[in-house]
Amino acid sequence: MMEDFKALRVISEGPVLKVQLSSPETGNAVCGTLLDELLTVLGALQDASDIRVLILSGQGADFCLGGDRREFAELLAADSGGAGLRAMAGKARRVCDALANVEAVTIARLHGGVIGAGLALALFCDLRAGADNCRFRMPELALGMPPAWGGALPRLLHETGAARIRELILTGDSFDAAKAAELSILHKVVAEDELDDVIRQWTKPMVRRSPVALRTAKVMLNAYSGAHRLADATLFDAELMTSVLTAAEADRVR
Repeated sequence: MMEDFKALRVISEGPVLKVQLSSPETGNAVCGTLLDELLTVLGALQDASDIRVLILSGQGADFCLGGDRREFAELLAADSGGAGLRAMAGKARRVCDALANVEAVTIARLHGGVIGAGLALALFCDLRAGADNCRFRMPELALGMPPAWGGALPRLLHETGAARIRELILTGDSFDAAKAAELSILHKVVAEDELDDVIRQWTKPMVRRSPVALRTAKVMLNAYSGAHRLADATLFDAELMTSVLTAAEADRVR
């Protein structure tokens, strides 16, 4: 688990695994390397029954400022048909699925900017604690993209409710930690220097629980929360995002 990652910092503390996005110079932008490394960590957890809790955080001033737009542009320049972009979107979906379904309880430790793909990563964690300096935004429409990253839209709608999210997506307005708590995006809001205390309070009882009971409870929660979905339209997310961006690029170069 202690591999030489480029975009992550991973620390194992007994039954707790701390995974930190560690590219602060880019605002911890979500790139292909980051997705690959997250898939490696989350895949290893499937065989690590001793890990009860995973804490996802970000290094520097922000948790994550969204997807790496330079990489999007490079992928489109390399293949105007969008094959590279489609592959990257597929990785995003697999990362989000893994965060939701890994046996360990996942906790997002949020501060600063939590934007776009960064918000999606946080949403797929079981619990989310945020500093009072958090600012959130879903800027996809302003960037010429559909809200189709990682299968996050139905997760967001289910966690918060359609009417409020419709406004935030269509306007692209930013919102603060208090609003995020009102929308159930955050479970706890505290001063940034109190975040670790909140997470310790959550983690302490979890590491004492029966591992079988803890895993079963998470499986049950996931199963019941997804019972209303007769079909999973997010399977089309990669195609939707790729088709919109490739069409926009084709219009630009005409």
